[in-house]
Parts: sequence; C-alpha cells; structure tokens
Amino acid sequence: MPLTAAVRQVFAPDGPLVRDIPGFAPRPGQTEMALAVARTVQGGGALVVEAGTGVGKTYAYLAPALLSGARVLVSTATKTLQDQLYLRDIPRLAASLGVPLRLALLKGRSSYLCMQRLDAVCAHDTAAHVPTGQQRLLAQARIWAQATSSGDVAELPELDEASPLLPLITSTRENCLGAACPRLDQCHVNRARRLALAADVVVVNHHLFFADLQVRESGVAELLPSASVVVFDEAHQLNSIGLQFLSTQTGSAAWSRLAADVMRQADGPQCGFADWHGLSAALAHAVQGLRALCAHATGRQRLPWLDGAPEGVDSMAWNTALGCIATALEQAHHHLEALGDAAPSMHQMAERARAFIEQLHVFTGATPPGQVRWIESGAALRLCASPLNISAVMRAHVAQTDQASRAWIFTSATLGTDEALRWFVAPCGLGDARIVRVPSPFNYPQQAGLYVPRNFPDPAHAEHSQAVADLAAHAAMRIGGKTMVLTTTLRAVEAVRLHLQTYMARVSSGALEVLAQGDASKRELLERFAAHVQRPDGGAILVASASFWEGIDLAGAVLQVLLIDKLPFAPPDDPLVRAQTDACTAAGGNPFKDIHLPRAAMVLKQGAGRLIRGESDRGLLVVCDTRLHTRAYGKQLLQALPPMRRLHDEAEWDAALGQLDGRAARLD
Repeated sequence: MPLTAAVRQVFAPDGPLVRDIPGFAPRPGQTEMALAVARTVQGGGALVVEAGTGVGKTYAYLAPALLSGARVLVSTATKTLQDQLYLRDIPRLAASLGVPLRLALLKGRSSYLCMQRLDAVCAHDTAAHVPTGQQRLLAQARIWAQATSSGDVAELPELDEASPLLPLITSTRENCLGAACPRLDQCHVNRARRLALAADVVVVNHHLFFADLQVRESGVAELLPSASVVVFDEAHQLNSIGLQFLSTQTGSAAWSRLAADVMRQADGPQCGFADWHGLSAALAHAVQGLRALCAHATGRQRLPWLDGAPEGVDSMAWNTALGCIATALEQAHHHLEALGDAAPSMHQMAERARAFIEQLHVFTGATPPGQVRWIESGAALRLCASPLNISAVMRAHVAQTDQASRAWIFTSATLGTDEALRWFVAPCGLGDARIVRVPSPFNYPQQAGLYVPRNFPDPAHAEHSQAVADLAAHAAMRIGGKTMVLTTTLRAVEAVRLHLQTYMARVSSGALEVLAQGDASKRELLERFAAHVQRPDGGAILVASASFWEGIDLAGAVLQVLLIDKLPFAPPDDPLVRAQTDACTAAGGNPFKDIHLPRAAMVLKQGAGRLIRGESDRGLLVVCDTRLHTRAYGKQLLQALPPMRRLHDEAEWDAALGQLDGRAARLD
C-alpha cells in the first residue's frame, strides 16, 4: 500500500488511532499535515509546516515516519518534549500502528549521571563541600544510582537544572576522563550512544544536534548520515539555539576555574614538577587585568565590539590584556602537556588550556563580515562571537544532501506571519523548502476574548507595571485566581509582583497567592499554580517572563486570564540584534519591517498560545499595550494573534469576566 494511502487509513474515522487512543478524533488539519509529511518522506527534500495549536502535529509527523520503515531522527527544543515523545507518544503510536521498532533517547552529556564524579563527591573530603541543602538530595542520588539503567537525571524530579548538585555528579567535555575513567564500563553516556546507534528511531534535542555538529562528540553526527527522515519539532527555536552552539564563548569564569585547578596541583602527586602557584597566579592576574578594562560595564550588560575591542575599551589595551592571558595559558599548557602521560587529569587540563588559547584568537583584530562580537558583564566576564544566523550550516546539511534519499521536516505552531514563513525560513537557510500552513481547529471567537485597554499608561510610563498589576488583581479576584501575567523583562516581573503583593495585603478576605519567576524552579511554580484549581479556599496569580512565554501547557480551568504587559520587541541595543539590523540595512531591507516586527509578532503569538490549549478551554487575553491602538503596525500584530472575539471596552471586559467566574459556561 502506498504510504499516503496508509496514512489516510491511520487518521480515518475507523482507523487504529480512533480505536486505540482514548479521546482521539479525526481532524482534517492533522490529516493534511500527515499527508504532506508522507509525500516528503517518499520524495525527499525539506518541508516546513506551521501547525496551529490543537492540530496534533506530533502524530501527524510520527505516523508517516514510522509507517515508512525508514530510520528516523526527531529533534525537539526542550527536554520535556523529548521525554514525552520517548516515554509516551512514540511507544503509544507504534503499538497502535503495529510497527515494531527500537527506540532510543539521546541527550547531552550533562543529562547523565557520571559514576566517577559521584564517587568523587561522595568521598569524605569532597562531600563536606556539598551545600547543606543538597546533602539529602545527594543521598537520594546515591540510592538511585544503584537502580537506574539509563542514568538520565530526569528520573530524579527533585534534581532540577538549577540545582548546585547537578554539575557535581554529571560530566562535561572539559572534565570527562574518557578512556582513562575507572568507571568507563558503567558510563551512562556511552551506553546511551550505543543504544542510539542501533535504534530505528532516536529522539534528540536541538542543543545536542548543533553541539554535535560542531564537535562530533555525542553520536548525532554518526546518526545523521544513516537517518532517512529528520524531524525538527518546536522548530521556531532552531535559529536561537543554533546560534548558541555556532558561536564561540569563553571568559573569566572558565579561565579562573582552570587557574584554581592548576593551583590544586601544588598539593597533588605532581607538586614538584612545576611552579603551580606561580602558573595559577599569572593566569589569575591576567584575568583580573582584562576584567579591569571592562569595569565600566555595570550590572548584567552586553557591550558590542567597536574598532577591534568592546565598546568603551581601548583596542591596544584590550589586545595587550588578551595577550597576557594567552601567555599565561601557554605557560600552563606547556607544563600540563609535559605531564599528560602521568595522569589523565593533567592531559585534560592541558586540552582545556589549548582550547582557551584557540578561542582567544577569535577575539583579536577586526570582526569578520557576517559575524558579531560582544562581551557580557556581571558576576563573570564572558566573550561571545557569533554568526548572524544559522543559514550557512543548515544549507550545508540540508540543501547539499541527497534530496532523493532524505526528508527534512520542520514544524511548530508559530513560524511566521506571511504565507512564505520568512521569519523562520530565511535565517534557517530553507528558501527551497515546501511550505504548508495548517490552522488551529479551535473555535477562538467562541473560546476566547481579546481585550486591549485604551485608557492605560504608556508602556514607557512609570505607572505601567502598577496598572498591569491592578488589572490582573481585578480579574483574579473575580474568577478565583487562574491568572498569569507575562512580562517582557525580569524587572517588570518584580514590579508587578510587588504591586500584587501590596494589593493582596490590603484585601481583608479572599486574598490570592502571588507566585513569581525566581521564587522556585519553573516546574515547581507551574505545579503550585495548577494545584490551586483544586483548592476551594483560594487561587493564585503567576507572574513570569522569558521561558514562560512558550512551552508551558496549562490546560482546562488552570489558566483563564492571561495578561501580556508589553509588545515583545527585541532590545535595539542588543549587539546581535544591532548587527542583524545593520546587515538588513546594508542589503537594502527595512529592519523594522523585516526583523523587529515579525519577531515581535511571533513572540506575541507564542505568549498568547498559552491560553487556549484544548477544545473545551475558555479564557481571556489582555495585551496591556496601547500601541496596538495608536501605531500603524498595531493592526499587523493583532492579525498575528488567534482570531479571538474582541472586547472593545471596560464594560465588555467585565461582562466577559463574569462569564468566567462560574456563572456561565462559555463566552457568547
């Protein structure tokens, strides 16, 4: 049976998915997407699919891929989706389709327990340095280590990415002992790679994909040539994630860690073979000299490159300071390399010093065309050099491969505002890809209302955050919580939180809990927010920014009012944004029209997408930015949002709130 015919049967009313998967119902958009994927799997080439929320894109790309019998590589933007695909979606679909397969999950090195480092941290002299609050978690990790077969730290929910214990019991390329490791036969990283190389379907993430293309370190580079179908889910993050790994990044924190490691050799077996104190001090002194040149950068700030050096720094003094660091690194490298055969740790440190020396060359002289450099100040000084987009790398791997033998699928709910999806396609070098747009099946006019207050402080006004907090408090008190505020900055998170807490302190009864980004991990905040729906005695308001604009799923009655404080334009003084703007202007383009406006529209659309997650969801979206009314571009941004029912004034807003507080089931 041809693949397209088999796909039609899978999604038919009498097909296996309806039979085997509770709650599954055929959706025309899902079938349309699945057929487009099937044709690409058969014919090769690149397919870009924007599939609106609720289309069911996961099964739409998985079903044809699995039915084809081809080897499949699926890459996601988040480890959460990666785990969901591996643990639930792919096994469930394969069982329904009757497709036997070997499935593997492959993550980056830091996602796996390192037995050697766990042994080291549990040693008597090292365990004392584990933070007191992490001692209990370390004990749990020791017990878990005896039972786990995968070593995936995601199996320990308490061990989130912010835990200070995590880097102590996982490895990096810098500190992995490789073949010299005494626990090599129990290495979870190596086991995961072996399973991936033997599997029919492998689930990776974008971070690993790009990192591996650069260093050929984790197995993806070996998997890619043999995979006939490559799928990028959550593809809207490809460019930003890719730039992280295509860039060169180094700085004072990494250099200082090496200096400390060199210093420790003075008390080790190699103590008499070099002046370890002097080598460490020379490197530390050189690092301090470079940091002193950038002392004018206060707080967390990005400084662009001007005339061969960071803004506000004399280029001659900058190059001299870099030269001092390079000299100190070369001296350390010379002694460490000479002792490399004596101890694996010496060879490891020598390689780190050599890599740092190579990286320093990137930050001397004029910035090459098509690149941008900047430094980030803060607790440490970080040097960054990046291409402007990932188009060259993607063209090398997609456009220059044998199109007849490999299918590349790129999909997300938000990829652009025009039919050509230029916001995504251009920076990813996919100009020759086939484009398919599948709208959401949700009835947005019935399920959701959009309110843009007219009598509201200007976004730049000092009272704006208080007005946002007042509006959020009013809504949350009416419906018993179930309210989230998304802000464009962390500073606004704090301002809105403070105003909300002040408001709740004045309420004599029925006060709601105010949760804010930074109070706990992202996972814990979302769990606490969702738990309030089950409590009859109170609700909660969640205030957040950054990563909360996408990738979170608060379905049903958990979230019913979503406020966005400002239009999410990128900061114009960001060095990368500035360089992209300059390149657009030099090419004869319009930076606001071609870069800033499409990006703001995409981020706004992603944020708004947190509200309606299912066909029975009801909710209200509030965008607290009067520029949607007063600026010519407001209409274009409004068109990027789902087609929600418009609420034109405060009376309609209050009436809609009344329908959400339990007295009515839906918006009319």
